[in-house]
Amino acid sequence: MSKLTLGTHPYLLGFEQLERLVEHTAKTGNEGYPPYNIEQTTDRSYRITLAVAGFREEDLSITVEDRQLVIHGKQHDDDADRIFLHRGIAARQFQRSFVLADAVEVKGATMENGLLHIDLERTAPETVMQKIEIRKGAQ
Repeated sequence: MSKLTLGTHPYLLGFEQLERLVEHTAKTGNEGYPPYNIEQTTDRSYRITLAVAGFREEDLSITVEDRQLVIHGKQHDDDADRIFLHRGIAARQFQRSFVLADAVEVKGATMENGLLHIDLERTAPETVMQKIEIRKGAQ
């Protein structure tokens, strides 16, 4: 008996990419920094909030490429002339990524009190009905 996976199930045609996406997410989902929340703000909108204390707006970049939302942060270490007795707050960088569904769009981003908010919206799918003509086979 062969094992049915998501991409090989006979009723799910064309979903092979979804199985690869789940595998990729399982491999990269162990990052712990920065912490984040994902909340549903309405029935069609979401908000991702990342705790980015110590980062300025110019230290952060947000890009969407091939349905992948990538947030990258890099602090500039301008403390070379300072002498620390204890340094518990280090300048560090991060990259956090989220895969977006086809109908999800990034509507904007705001920074407030050390929190980066990224607002997403799921567009309503169009109802498409297509009539398929049945032709006679070769005689």
